[in-house]
Parts: sequence; structure tokens; C-alpha cells
Amino acid sequence: MAGKQRIMMISTHGYVSATPQLGMPDTGGQVVYVLELSRCLGRLGYHVDILTRQFEGQQAQERLDNHVRVLRFPCGGDDFIPKETLSEHIPEWVKNVMNFVREGDVCYRYINSHYWDAGLAGQMLAHQLDIPHIHTPHSIGSWKRDNMDGRSEDLERKYNFQQRIREEKNVYDACHRLVATTPQQRDILRDNEYEVPHEKIVVVPPGYDDTRFFPISDASRDALKLELGLKGRVVLALGRMAHNKGYDLLIRAMPHVLKRVDDATLFLAIGSTHPTKREKEQIAELKALAIELGIGDCVRFENYISDAELPDYYRVADIFALSSRYEPFGMTAVEAMACGTPTIVTTEGGLWEEVVWGLEAVYANPFDTEAYGHAMAAVLSHDRISSQLSEFGSQKARARFTWMGIAQQFVGILQGFDAPVNDLSSRRGIEIGLKLNEALLSAT
Repeated sequence: MAGKQRIMMISTHGYVSATPQLGMPDTGGQVVYVLELSRCLGRLGYHVDILTRQFEGQQAQERLDNHVRVLRFPCGGDDFIPKETLSEHIPEWVKNVMNFVREGDVCYRYINSHYWDAGLAGQMLAHQLDIPHIHTPHSIGSWKRDNMDGRSEDLERKYNFQQRIREEKNVYDACHRLVATTPQQRDILRDNEYEVPHEKIVVVPPGYDDTRFFPISDASRDALKLELGLKGRVVLALGRMAHNKGYDLLIRAMPHVLKRVDDATLFLAIGSTHPTKREKEQIAELKALAIELGIGDCVRFENYISDAELPDYYRVADIFALSSRYEPFGMTAVEAMACGTPTIVTTEGGLWEEVVWGLEAVYANPFDTEAYGHAMAAVLSHDRISSQLSEFGSQKARARFTWMGIAQQFVGILQGFDAPVNDLSSRRGIEIGLKLNEALLSAT
């Protein structure tokens, strides 16, 4: 059956391509998730079309492999539009997709949408095409709102939380399955403002590419460290420049590390290929903070690390630190674990519940910068702890988080949709979906 079935994979925001420029605005872990899941589903026999927004002169189609392609559809002009406001243009995008489907006589069996903007599009398309809609939130609006610092008025102006949470609720009620990435996310969906029925939620974590992320020998690691110009004990953190990533908290934790490990260096790869004015200002603020704390010489700032170089940087680090204020999962931490790098993760997210503390990884609260610093210092100071985290962390990643394993879990969801779509939906879900459909159509 898989060989005859085509999946519509929707991820509308950011720069989605076969070789994505990670670090570009709104282009990070979600894009990797969509691409890797699609590739693995293709290897399992499905045909997958990744539907996204076309802008900045991008080509309309791009082939990933024999079974997977990226299809781009315009809306809202040719300029980049942030994910917080892209929802305003989703009706136009859906209209263009439907024209393509009808004119090309393309037959889709399932829709899997990612993030709330794509969820709006996915629900509208699901009802027009009469096919099942599986939604993967990645991030949940109410949780993000409740875990951000700042004045509520400023946060609302920037992140559009009221509309987002309202639309999320509609999508969650109307879709056929919700894919949470962690048990914590599942509980938020059930018990928070959304009240999603337990039986509608399936927990499927993100994955990693085990053909790229794997340990190497100590000798190879030492040689690679020299080649990259790194010395002493290296604490690595990387990702896009964003307040929620907690880089300032990590810098504040470093003095507690340096009291016990005087050759430690914090390596922050937090730049991007095209940094915005605000990103440049935030990096300047972090540099000023390091100088203020008297550790300017112990913090090294680097720009964007290419995807090809990423595994080697994980491997040479003595610790990978995930210090996010909130983090739905933390894919970079899993990649680091897979490379045999001792990893410390935030308790303000979902991954910490998946690991055995002290054996597979260490977790700590990044808001308690002293405790977070002492956790890092303990790993750097004791070779036995470091070796144990390296060995068992890598084993945990291979056993639980490979992309092919994730894809097989996702196939299990698809195989549950053998009955007609209307038999699978509650009457309430259909009514909500139709109302959402009518509302979006009226906006075009």
C-alpha cells in the first residue's frame, strides 16, 4: 500500500529546501524534522510532497530523491514573512495549493502539518480533499507564552499569542491525530487550555541521522580538536540567536565552572548566514555580559556552523550544553549524545524526561545558573562521569531516536486510517473543521 500512497507534508514558514540554510530566520530543527521524516518515509515506499511557501524568487519545485520533492506555493508577496504573522496569508496559500491539486490531478492519502500556521492550512485542505489530517505542533503557544520573560503587551505584539492559541485550539479539535514530541507536551495538550482527548494524542519524538552523528576514537577526536583550533575543556552550545535559547544563562553559569576547571572555554556557535539587526544586537549584548562577568577571554563566539561540519564540532566538545529557557524537545542535544559527547540538558523542556540522569545525560535548571554551572564542572572534572555519559548517551540515542525508527512509528499512525475519514472524526471535530474552512475561505 505504501508504494501507492502520497503524503502531503506541510511546513509553510522558513527556508525549506533539500539543503536548508539552518540559521536563517525561522529555519531550524523543524525543517530538519520535516526533511528527514520525509526521506525515511520515502525509503519505506511512500511518495512525499513537502509543501511550503514560495518567496524571494525560489523555484517552484525541487527534487530531494525519487520519492520526495519540495513544492512551493506563493502567498503574501515575495518577501520573507515571519511565522508569527504568516497565518494572515494562509488562505491565499491554500487556494494556490488546491489549484495545483485539481489541475495536476494529484491524489493525496494523508496530510501531516507542522506548527500552527501549517496546521491552519492542513485542516482546510483536509476537509476539501476529505483525507486524514495529522498535526505536529512542535511548539505550543500557551507554553511558550507562559515561559517567556518580558511584558505581556510586548510579547503579544511580537508573538501574536492570542490569535495563535485560539487557532491552535481549533486545529487541535478538528484534526484526526496530534503528534506530541514529548510526554510533557502531551500533558500540556491534555490539561492546559486545549483539553485535547487523550486518545487523539500520539507521542513520537524527533530523530537524528545515525549515518552522520556517531562517536569516533579518542585519537581521532584529539586530532580533530587540534585541526579546529580548540584547546582545553570545551563547552559547546549552538543554535539560532534567540532569547529563549538561554545563552545569557549559560554565560552566567560559566564563572562557577571556571572556579573548578580553569582551562574551560565556552564555545558559542550562535550566528547565522544573514544575521538581522536584532540578532547582531543580541550577540553584542552577550559579549558585553561575558566581559562584565570577567570571563571575556573564556567565551568564544562563532558564526553559523555548516551542516557538514556540525558532527565534528559535537565530537570535539567535552560537554554539549542545552540551556534553553524553554525547549519543546532539544534535537541538538540528541545529536551531541549520538556523537558520544557528554550532554547537559535543560529541565525547561521535554528531553530531560527521556534520559537517565547521570548515566545517559545530566539535566539541570538553567535559571539556577550556579547549579547549572556546578553540573558542568562535575562532568568536566571527573573522567569516569564523562566516559559514562559518552558511552550510554550514545547508546540511548541509537536505541530511541534514529530517523528510520521515528518514521516507522509514524507509519503506525498512518496505518490506523483504513476507515473512511468521516468515520474517524467525531461530529464535533467535523463541525469545527468546517467552520474553520469557511472562515479561511471568507478571508480570501
